[in-house]
Formats: sequence, structure tokens, C-alpha cells
Amino acid sequence: MELGGVRIFPGALDADARNSVLAAVRAVVAEAPLFHPVTARGRQMSVRMTSCGEFGWVSDRRGYRYERTHPATGRPWPAIPAEVAALWQRFAGPGARDPECCLVNFYGEGARMGLHQDRDEADFSQPVVSLSLGDDGLFRVGGTERGGRTASVWLKSGDVAVLAGPARLLHHGVDRIRFGSSDLLSQGGRLNLTLRVVT
Repeated sequence: MELGGVRIFPGALDADARNSVLAAVRAVVAEAPLFHPVTARGRQMSVRMTSCGEFGWVSDRRGYRYERTHPATGRPWPAIPAEVAALWQRFAGPGARDPECCLVNFYGEGARMGLHQDRDEADFSQPVVSLSLGDDGLFRVGGTERGGRTASVWLKSGDVAVLAGPARLLHHGVDRIRFGSSDLLSQGGRLNLTLRVVT
């Protein structure tokens, strides 16, 4: 299915695959702990995040950017697990370069992500591949410019969304989650993994 140009693959990962990816993500978080980023204006985001790959996405008073090391530990990010990299191979499409970052966002109860564009990367010809795990999230998509009409859909655990081609720079966000709607995470919440090429 498509939502405003974003390709969505409902139920792309079955229960075994979701558990396998979750185990790999937990290993990443053990090495690169989740942290609360702040915006350039000093506002703390409601999501917690970490990354794996050659680069990780960070945000602080210096702005949004990619860095090669974790902001709290100072260590390089762990490698992208094979279970996660396989998603890129499956959904990125022919000719896509290898992913250089997988951003891991954790949405606890009440967390959200405002409409934004993924534009800190150097090559917009490369797609962004996104996987939802855990609680349902209300995903909203707009246009390439702020304002105007938007469309929304509930993403469920195991759904994959791909922003590519004309949809690569669409504004998108998560308005809210249905906390407790999935039993994948024992304490509830939603994980969103987004694979992307940085350079």
C-alpha cells in the first residue's frame, strides 16, 4: 500500500523475525545506551534513541547531525546487525548503496515525533527504510513543503515503510502510540528502526 507516496508493507516481518530483530536491537542498546536528545532550542525530545552503523544521528544545541561516536560513551557505534541489514537488502531496491546508519527510536507512553524531513544525509537518491516494532504508532505523512494536507495510518509491529524517489523528502512523523497494544516489549512502547545512507 501507499500513503502519500510512502510505500508501506504491512506485516513484513512475522513473529519469529520480529523477535530476532528485537534481540539484535537489545544487543545494540547494551553497547550504545538509549539517550534523550535535545533540539537546538534546548527542548528535550520525548523519544529516546541510539544508533548503529558507521554513523549515528544526534541532536543537541549544536543542531542535528551525524557523528561517528555515541554522545554519552564516546565510543564508536556498534555495527548494524545482520538481521537489521537484511531489511535493507529486502526493501531498499536495486542499486541502493549499503546502509551507513540505523537510527533506533524508542517511544514510551506519551512519546511522539513531530512532522519532519530526513534531510541530514548527503544523497537523497538513497531511500530510508523504516521498521516498526512493538506498540502501534499513528504515522502521518505530508508534502515536501510544510503545511497542506496530511494522511495517517496506524503502523503495527512488523510493518515496514520506505521513503524513496519522490517520497524521499516528504514530511512525516508519529502523532502518538497505542501504549500496550503489543506484547513484544514486556514494558510496552514502540521501537522504530530507520536505515539510511549518510554520505
